[in-house]
Amino acid sequence: MVYGVIRNLQASLKYRGGWKGLFEHMYTNGDYPFKFGTYMGADTAGNRYYENRVDYPFGQHRWVEPGDIHNFDSASIPPEWHGWMTSMNDAPPSGEEAYIEERKKNIIPLCESDANIDHNVGHQEEVYNFHHLHNLSTVRSRGWNIGNPVVGLPPGAKDSYYTQPGSPYNDASIRPRVNIGDLGGGRVYKSEKWADRLRTVDEKAALEKAKEAMTQKAIASEEASAARRKMAMAQRGAGTVAGA
Repeated sequence: MVYGVIRNLQASLKYRGGWKGLFEHMYTNGDYPFKFGTYMGADTAGNRYYENRVDYPFGQHRWVEPGDIHNFDSASIPPEWHGWMTSMNDAPPSGEEAYIEERKKNIIPLCESDANIDHNVGHQEEVYNFHHLHNLSTVRSRGWNIGNPVVGLPPGAKDSYYTQPGSPYNDASIRPRVNIGDLGGGRVYKSEKWADRLRTVDEKAALEKAKEAMTQKAIASEEASAARRKMAMAQRGAGTVAGA
């Protein structure tokens, strides 16, 4: 048993490039320093992927060793490598082109075509993500003008997570503010309800007094109009009696 531990330690030192790499992986990745497998490829973030179907049971036979072991997030794993790690497919993404080239030999064209593709995989755009985070819900500010030091988002940078159409956080759904008045002192308002919130107590009292005066004036005007109508009706009635 002691001999096996020593041999495992020696292999780990060689595999990790010395004591520094061994201790670094022990501190950040747990059992990875003593886990050995076949190197299957890497992604743009520097994450390295390994496989060992002999020494480890199914579910533990594939793993990833982060490129940045001090700032790793599960969202840093691209979807194509995630599918390989969860055994959705056996061909790693690093062998995707070779797999397509091999399978293209079995495609029988049914007719002549001028298309610039010779397989049915379709066009694939290269995707760029902030700090290689494929789940952009983590790329959001932790407060106004703070940013997010966890993922390296600087202050004032725009959040990258997806927002639904119609959300107040969606720039395409934000309507520009249109002001309809100004109470002075920089108190612009976009609606009468908004203006009522900005008015002082004295301004509200003066406004109520003005409304009351307008109401009294309207009542007086209505009473005068009614009196004129009554007088006109009386005059028409007197004229009819005189003519009879």
